[in-house]
Amino acid sequence: MTVTIKEIMQTSPVVPVMVIENIADAVPLADALVKGGLKVLEITLRTEAGLAAISAIKEAVPDAIVGAGTVINPQNLKDAIDAGSEFIVTPGTTPTLVDAALESGVPLLPGINTPSEAMALLEKGITAMKFFPAEAAGGIPMLKSIAGPLPQITFCPTGGVNPGNAADYLALKNVACVGGSWMAPADLVTAGNWEEIEKRAAEAAALKG
Repeated sequence: MTVTIKEIMQTSPVVPVMVIENIADAVPLADALVKGGLKVLEITLRTEAGLAAISAIKEAVPDAIVGAGTVINPQNLKDAIDAGSEFIVTPGTTPTLVDAALESGVPLLPGINTPSEAMALLEKGITAMKFFPAEAAGGIPMLKSIAGPLPQITFCPTGGVNPGNAADYLALKNVACVGGSWMAPADLVTAGNWEEIEKRAAEAAALKG
């Protein structure tokens, strides 16, 4: 049975946004996050290791649901799907990218930060969206305001979400999960401190709105 993007969003309250510089870090990092209780992993395509990391994690960490982030054009989309991505996350939307993603059939979490962008996606039948950059685009007050006229949209706010405000975002009726990188900051990854990353993941997995 095909898993929908909303089912993926409801798997855990926090989606780690992973920027992997060294392919050797990919599997132990993913393993630590999954052991901590965060199964949905967004691997950004911001680094040369991104695509290889997706393939490696998908093969070695079967409990993970592995997706690609920072997908900004149809070629990124194709590369991510070929690497084994189970879902796609974009920072923003263009008609070309959205149409290509919908045609692929892979679950899509497109990024928006205005009602007009949200309405354009609603016209295509999309009701699950990433709100990015969350804090810079108005944060919790903005999401509360959007919920009035557009209650059918479910969001994953990303960008500026941290342990101090994540629970407040998750308390919103139109938020299913949040995205963030605080569980696996670059210094802990570089040091190979998987124990601390697993601990942070467990704390994030326990967050409730």
